[in-house]
Amino acid sequence: MQLILWIVGKFNPMAQKTMSLAIVSRAFKIVAFLSGVKLTVIGEENVPKDIPVLYVGNHRSYFDIVLSYARVPRITGYIAKKEIKKVPILSTWMVFMDCLFLDRDDIRQGLQVILTAIDNVKKGISMTIYPEGTRNASDEMLPFHKGSFKIAQKTGCPIVPMTINNSNAIFEDHAPFIKKAHVILEYGKPIYMDQLEPEDKKNIETYCYNIIKETYEKNKVDE
Repeated sequence: MQLILWIVGKFNPMAQKTMSLAIVSRAFKIVAFLSGVKLTVIGEENVPKDIPVLYVGNHRSYFDIVLSYARVPRITGYIAKKEIKKVPILSTWMVFMDCLFLDRDDIRQGLQVILTAIDNVKKGISMTIYPEGTRNASDEMLPFHKGSFKIAQKTGCPIVPMTINNSNAIFEDHAPFIKKAHVILEYGKPIYMDQLEPEDKKNIETYCYNIIKETYEKNKVDE
């Protein structure tokens, strides 16, 4: 299948991306089903369908990508840690889907990743980033990195807050075993940089952090 998509991409790159989205979305839904995930989705109507967006969210589990990617309405790339690029087959699919691989120890490379993400958004491709910078093993959210929001600042695309509760209960809490879990995925209303107060625009990482943290705390009661 990857060979077919590679050939398609030589003649029609956009068709390759669209086909990859459809295939991987279906595959991730099957993975979630087989894992016994009960997924509650809130606020999906808040996600713009006709323009690229920047999804930002908290990050507790590998399943965050599985569950959220299966629901994106348009071509979307993820910014992932460089170690994922070493995983056979998966890394090839991620390249097809405009995912980018970030070396957290290389500032220059990190800047280039953000610049590439900005170009992707300008081409109509949504991007997803986890501003905490890493998977968080704690129940408390880590501070958001300011650089993650350059993508929205330089393109004017809306920011969609994406809060995930209890995804760590699927795998990370009892690795290497997978267990059934109830996960809540909530999309907040899109944030447009040009509509913010100057102080919120200057501290956009704190503004988004507070929105996601409030949603995260609210949905804890449903876990």
